[in-house]
Amino acid sequence: MKQPKWKLSLLACTLVVTTANAQSQVLKPEQVNALLAAKQGTIVELPGFLTEKIPNIDYHKVPMAGPQHVISDDPEYIRVPEAIALQEAVQPGAVRLYVYNVNGIKEPAKIDRRITSVIKNTGTGVMHLRMLRYSSQKPSTNYYLCGKQGLADFFASKPSNVIRSIKPGEVVAIDDKFEKAIVKYDELVHGFYEFVIDQPGEISVLQTDVNTSGPKAYARIKTVLPSKSQSGAGRGVFGVSNYRILNKETYDTKEGVKEIIVADGNIDPWVTGKSAISEGVAELAGNYGVMYNIEFKWKSTDGKGLALVTWNARSGNSQWCGGMANTMVVSKGKFNEGIIQLPSDRLVTKAAPEAILVQVFPPAANGEEQTIRMTYSPPGASCLPTPLIFIPVDIK
Repeated sequence: MKQPKWKLSLLACTLVVTTANAQSQVLKPEQVNALLAAKQGTIVELPGFLTEKIPNIDYHKVPMAGPQHVISDDPEYIRVPEAIALQEAVQPGAVRLYVYNVNGIKEPAKIDRRITSVIKNTGTGVMHLRMLRYSSQKPSTNYYLCGKQGLADFFASKPSNVIRSIKPGEVVAIDDKFEKAIVKYDELVHGFYEFVIDQPGEISVLQTDVNTSGPKAYARIKTVLPSKSQSGAGRGVFGVSNYRILNKETYDTKEGVKEIIVADGNIDPWVTGKSAISEGVAELAGNYGVMYNIEFKWKSTDGKGLALVTWNARSGNSQWCGGMANTMVVSKGKFNEGIIQLPSDRLVTKAAPEAILVQVFPPAANGEEQTIRMTYSPPGASCLPTPLIFIPVDIK
C-alpha cells in the first residue's frame, strides 16, 4: 500500500533545478501591509509573487572549523529485524551525530523494534564523554514534526556538566531515551547530538528487539547493512560540518527583491566524506546536519526596510515535496532575536502563494550598513532548498 506523502521521509528527496530568466518581483501595497501586520513565523499569502526566478545574491561560502560530522540515513528504512545501519570510527575531539532511521519491517509482519546509537571506546585509556548539544524526538510517523522540533531543540540546548566515563573496550548508549523507546513500524527515530570525547571511538546505529539494550545487541550483531542508494541522504563521516556565508557585495534595498539559496546541490554543492561500510566517496545529499552561519550585510539608500520570507519552492517538483517545516535562529529586527519555527502557526507550509514571514528589519536612521545574522541547517523531512527572500518594504 502506498504511504501517505506526509509520512514518507524526504531527507533524500531533494531536487535540483537550475534557475534562469531572473526577473524583478514587486509586492502589491496590500501584500506589503499583510507582511507588516503578520506575526513572526506565520504564513502570509502572496499571490503572483513567489517564483524560483528571483535574482540570486552571490556569496562566499567559507568552511569553518567544526566537529566530525556523522550521519546515519542510508539505508533510511531498516527492513531486517536486527542489524547495524551505520558504523564509523571517530577521533578524540568534537563529534556531531545525526540519526535519521525508520523501522521498516513489514514482512512477514509489522513488529516493534528498538533503534539506538552506541559508542565503543577503542582507545587505551578511559574515555570521557560530555554532551554539548542534545536533541531527541519521540519516535513518530510525523516526520515533519521530528525535523522541525529536532532543530528547535538542538538550537535551544546547552552544554551538559555531566561527564560520562567509558572504560577501554566498553560500549554504552549515546541516548538513554532511545534505549527506552519502542519504535513501531514506519516510525522515525530522530536524534541530533554534539559531544566531545578524549579517546578514539566507534559509533554504531542499530536496530534490535525491544527487550535488548543497544550495547548487548552490538555484541551479537554481525550484519552491517549495505547502502540503499534510492533511499536516504547518505551515511558516513563528512568533511564539513559548519559553513560561514557572506554576501560578496553589500546589498542595497534599491536593488529590489533578491534571495540567498543554500543547500540546493547546485549553487551550494553537497558535502562529501567517507563511509566505512561503502566504497568510494560518500555524498550527503541535502547537507543535513551542516550548520550555515549566515552574515548578510545590507544598507538602505532609499529608506526602505527589509522583510525576510521563505517558502516551499519545490512543492511542484515531486509528490513527496508537499510540505516544508523548518527552524532557524534569526537576529533582532521588528521581532526579538531568537529561535523561530517556520511556520509557527501550523506544522508545514505547502506551496505558493504561501510565504512565511521570518523577520522584518528596519533601515538604519543614517543609512549605514547593517548585518543580519542567521543560523540555518537543512530541515529533515522537507524538500530543499529553503529560499531566503529579501523584500524591500516601506516601514511606517
